[in-house]
Amino acid sequence: MDSKQQSFSILGVDPGSRITGFGLVRVTSGYVEHISHGVIVMDTNEDFASRMLELGSSFAEVIRKYQPQHIAIEKIFLGKNADSAFKLGHARGVVMYEAMRGGAQVFEYATRLVKKGITGDGAASKDQVQAVLKALLRIDKINRLDASDALAMACHHSYEIQKKRIVGRAIEL
Repeated sequence: MDSKQQSFSILGVDPGSRITGFGLVRVTSGYVEHISHGVIVMDTNEDFASRMLELGSSFAEVIRKYQPQHIAIEKIFLGKNADSAFKLGHARGVVMYEAMRGGAQVFEYATRLVKKGITGDGAASKDQVQAVLKALLRIDKINRLDASDALAMACHHSYEIQKKRIVGRAIEL
């Protein structure tokens, strides 16, 4: 990204094969402003492939509507269930494909790193992350934890960009 660019938008994504959260912020001269957030809920009566098609078309619509320059997405992790991790990987692939088709740059972050960046604790609960985000972004309500996880991705990415700019200026001095 051009370090002189003053205003840009970041779409954070919490991908899932049933529910995908998204959260949009605008960064202007270092100030982070909440624009929108929500979830894409796939029809669980449909088979997996049909849900991925639904995710792709719905996410493409989000991209068209908001036209973010950056997309921050959760890195893959292997939890207790390998099948869930594979499904998460497919959902991430669909989101990344649509992000790139929409002209956005894609950035990936580990969940623990994002939690630590937002709350100061990499093991923070989803509720703790949501509470901090509501205060940071000055919003009253975030209806779904999937949406707050996505907003956390977007905010964390904005902080990473600001850190790189500060380090870049320090090196120039």
